[in-house]
Amino acid sequence: MTIWTEGLDFQALGERIRHSQAQELELEGVLGQRYIGAGLRDKRLRIRGVPGNALGAYMDGAQLRVEGNAQDAVGDTMNDGEIVVEGSCGDALGYAMRGGSIFVRGDVGYRCGIHMKAYREKQPRIVIGGRAGSFLGEYQAGGRILVLGLGLEEEQPPVGAFPAMGQHGGAIFLRCRRPPQDLPAQVTAKPADGEELRWLQGDLRDFCQRFGLDPEPLLADEYWCLRPNTENPYQRLYTPY
Repeated sequence: MTIWTEGLDFQALGERIRHSQAQELELEGVLGQRYIGAGLRDKRLRIRGVPGNALGAYMDGAQLRVEGNAQDAVGDTMNDGEIVVEGSCGDALGYAMRGGSIFVRGDVGYRCGIHMKAYREKQPRIVIGGRAGSFLGEYQAGGRILVLGLGLEEEQPPVGAFPAMGQHGGAIFLRCRRPPQDLPAQVTAKPADGEELRWLQGDLRDFCQRFGLDPEPLLADEYWCLRPNTENPYQRLYTPY
């Protein structure tokens, strides 16, 4: 079923999506409407255009695919489901995300994965095909972030300034030859291996499948893993869960 979005504000569009009997919806002409897919559980949306802020906020199992770019706060406090963005995204992607997957073919802005968390089987993940802005994984408490840096010059870092600031859980994977030089003292950087490498390989294959890419050349590259130091003072301020 197709919904033509021209002339619809975010409230009217949200009502049509929620009350539609169809499980698969195509949204045509989207132009800045906020909260598309917010709290949605059981529908699949294909979005043509540029959705506004908080795409998929509080989402709990739906599947969204954007044929273009998206604005800020994609997947805000997302609990489950999947968001695929064929273009780039703005700031605070995956803010307080606690489950599900977000795949972005292009770049993301500042503070991607801020306050990202995990609990038991809920292990959220974000995979970014391009570059991430500053403060990636700020205060990260759980889950995984993978930044591939596709299309960058060889020496150009895949992240901006101050990655992993306040990180006290989870893991950040970076496809690069050397780790960032401005890491906080409470974070360790080492080549991905063991269980970390298995996580990375699974996430990378899923990303490539979403965008029709060959994973094999990427699997052969170098990856660094950023994780909290076992003596991390931040970690002692939080409960184990």
